[in-house]
Amino acid sequence: MTVNVTAHTSGGVTTARIEGEITSTTASGVQERLLSLLGGAGRLLIDFSGVSYISSAGLRMLLILYRRAEQAGTGIALGGLSNEVQFVMSATGFLGFFEITDDLESETGRVRP
Repeated sequence: MTVNVTAHTSGGVTTARIEGEITSTTASGVQERLLSLLGGAGRLLIDFSGVSYISSAGLRMLLILYRRAEQAGTGIALGGLSNEVQFVMSATGFLGFFEITDDLESETGRVRP
């Protein structure tokens, strides 16, 4: 299974859209792609609307991303979380690390650095 990550930057905000399941097989590729985006913008908005499943490897990937973003001074917001993904992130305490938004369009300009 593959996961696609597409990104575009506008006005200092990079929006990355993930499509697919984030598993032990795919998490490292997603991590590599998202980490490469940290240096390009002061803000990163990750669109999870195309993600139906995230494993513990995906959560580990998010933790690494969070730590590197802090070091780089990049703010991160997650949007489009399905109920299932949001439940997993909530149960494991990961929601506290990120800004969460339901409205990706309005959040593009408000992700804090």
